[in-house]
Amino acid sequence: MTTRVIATTLAAVAVAAVAGCGGDDDGAAAAGDSGAGSLPRGSEAVELDPAQFTTEIDNPYWPMAVGSRWVYRETDSEGSEQKVVVTVTDRTEPIANGVEARVVRDVVTEGGVPVEVTYDWYAQDADGNVWYLGEDTTEYEDGKPVSRAGSFEAGVDGAEAGVIMPADPQPGTTYRQEYYAGEAEDIGAIVLRGEQAEVPAGHYDDALITKDTNPLEPKVLEFKFYAPGVGPVLAISASGGSDREELLRFTPGA
Repeated sequence: MTTRVIATTLAAVAVAAVAGCGGDDDGAAAAGDSGAGSLPRGSEAVELDPAQFTTEIDNPYWPMAVGSRWVYRETDSEGSEQKVVVTVTDRTEPIANGVEARVVRDVVTEGGVPVEVTYDWYAQDADGNVWYLGEDTTEYEDGKPVSRAGSFEAGVDGAEAGVIMPADPQPGTTYRQEYYAGEAEDIGAIVLRGEQAEVPAGHYDDALITKDTNPLEPKVLEFKFYAPGVGPVLAISASGGSDREELLRFTPGA
């Protein structure tokens, strides 16, 4: 099943790329009053109105109700296996750009030992776009913290907010997911809707597929599958590795 979906996805990428061609100017117009408008694509600054944002995130392709918990298994070409647990906390934090964000905890372990612990910051605008506002991340070696590389906050040192899931994710739509020059420059593109994915947690219909790239790592290409009412269920590296992250369990929040 996965092979068929990947083949279909690869065939559709060219079509989606053509449909999404509309320029990627760094000087594109900033987001509108609600923070939606024209989604940011490059390094351009966006002016977000904090009054138009909420920490109650209910975008159908990535709902983040408090208490929601996703458990993933991530494997690579060498056979190593890591456990990833993502939990929506009841905490919120004011971000430097003025927006109040929901705190989501992401813990990666290998053999029960922490590899990385990250606190991600999300908020949803009035149109339903889910914005990514930065992260506080710590990497571990032998169970001890060794680095906070990759941490950034929108509004600090030139870092800008990005969109992690559009309100209306139509094929061909492209958007930056995060921007901190030289550190975090991920780009997302909607490839397909109405597909399917099967992982240990179950079989999901009407899945959304995105193509994720990063100009800092031009040889890396990843496809992600999002299920309505659940969120991310599968991620497959198509270039730059053969990693696979699949959902084992999902517990919805209140």
